[in-house]
Amino acid sequence: MSGKTLFITGASSGIGAETARQAVAAGWNVGLFARSEDKLADLAAELGDRAVSFAGDVADRERQAEALAELADRFGGVDAAFANAGTGVETPGTQDGKPSEWHDMIHANVLGVLYTAHAALPHLKPRKGHFVVTGSAAGRRHLKGSIYGATKWFVHGFAGNLAEEMTEWGGRCTVVAPGMVDTPFFDEPDDSRLHPEDVAAAVMHALGAPGRADVREIFLMPNRNA
Repeated sequence: MSGKTLFITGASSGIGAETARQAVAAGWNVGLFARSEDKLADLAAELGDRAVSFAGDVADRERQAEALAELADRFGGVDAAFANAGTGVETPGTQDGKPSEWHDMIHANVLGVLYTAHAALPHLKPRKGHFVVTGSAAGRRHLKGSIYGATKWFVHGFAGNLAEEMTEWGGRCTVVAPGMVDTPFFDEPDDSRLHPEDVAAAVMHALGAPGRADVREIFLMPNRNA
């Protein structure tokens, strides 16, 4: 099938699912990767022949590599990857925090991003492809005792370093850093937050920029007085 191909982690809901919808509407093929097999199957059915789903955990490096290989075989290559999967903790702070929660979060937010990049780059390099990663406003400022914020500081630092690596062969890397987004990440909905489609539009803006434009970061915050 013609069109470019995008691999998305954390694709079963929220920002990932909305990015998949916007990408397919723009003519992309999409590979949907997340732990929730049922939600992925429903989304793939909604999106039609341009979408294929892969159930797996971003902390499983081999599973990501397998999914990317299958996606490349299905559509003839992979042009972009969106490392969107991530999680937070139930218990905030450092002294009162739970190391077991930190373990799971770091594996998703840090190692998961590294594994996506490691698995995707061999596919992206021949096509001068694009790597996009979900950062956060929490990765741009200091928040009291926030281990989650520290993982996003890693994401921002890594994205900048990866951009320098990728530019050597014509690739691009973008970190999309939203403030609070009204997704299942939070227990209570709040319409004054950003919506997933707002962040997805930022991802699509970066992907759609002309090759000469290396969009390194997009930082968006809720406009509560709109």
